[in-house]
Amino acid sequence: MNLLNITDLGPDGVLKVLKLSRRPIKKLAKPLKGQGVALIFEKPSNRTRHSVEVAVVQLGGHPVYTRGEEVGFDVREPVEDIGRIMAGYHAIIAARVFKHSVCDRLAAVSSVPVINMLSDHSHPLQGLADALTMVDEFGSLDDRTVAWVGDYNNVARSLGEVCAYLGAHLRFGCPAGYDVPADELARFEALGAKSVVQTSDPKAAVDGAHAVHTDTWVSMGQEAEKAERLQIFGAYGVTTELMARADSEAIFMHCLPAYRGYEVAVDVIDGAASRVIEQGHNRLHSARGALAYLMGVR
Repeated sequence: MNLLNITDLGPDGVLKVLKLSRRPIKKLAKPLKGQGVALIFEKPSNRTRHSVEVAVVQLGGHPVYTRGEEVGFDVREPVEDIGRIMAGYHAIIAARVFKHSVCDRLAAVSSVPVINMLSDHSHPLQGLADALTMVDEFGSLDDRTVAWVGDYNNVARSLGEVCAYLGAHLRFGCPAGYDVPADELARFEALGAKSVVQTSDPKAAVDGAHAVHTDTWVSMGQEAEKAERLQIFGAYGVTTELMARADSEAIFMHCLPAYRGYEVAVDVIDGAASRVIEQGHNRLHSARGALAYLMGVR
């Protein structure tokens, strides 16, 4: 199987990955011993590269980091040729790409599992780390309310999928034009979310929420839209006042990198409610759990 989206795992797979993420490393039996894992990065990375490389090593494997220009998807070689060749060298192919279709094309020809380390459509490893962080905090997401404030993007989509599988209530506070399409809202309900609410009012989205998530307003590849986006999202910053509307024990989460003073106030991201460091550390643990699961560990 592949991990291109959270939905590739299904609800049982998500629970198993989260369980494996907390299993002691010595009890994972080195499923990658003596094998390579291709890590192809079209987009630069901090957390993703470090967490996945270390996870591969912890499972006994050898990570091979490759920059996008070294493989040259559809420039030096067709995606399909790269996928077929890499599958002959490695136990797993992992790619961080601009276009999700590249992951789909790799998966279509690869004889080994393919992992999406980030695409324009989804970020499943981030979603798993987010779920692990919240489950650590609350014990379960069943009937908990998870709020997303800002741009509905790849991170929000994976968060919505994993939270739906875990029985959470979902709230999205997004400006018009950057909100969740109607079919996506219906899909989250079908995946098991207790309720799904979308509003253009960030206050309504956050009211009583147990976890408040946001992301940068300007992601890689959107730099030309920066001035426009800053104006559109100006009312969607997670401030102390906004967090005060959440549950008294609510936590704040951000996938990082964060831009303090824009999508989140300094006293929120560096305050007592923030779990961004734990969330970042859980990128390692969830990546290890996902890799082990794809290698057949149960």
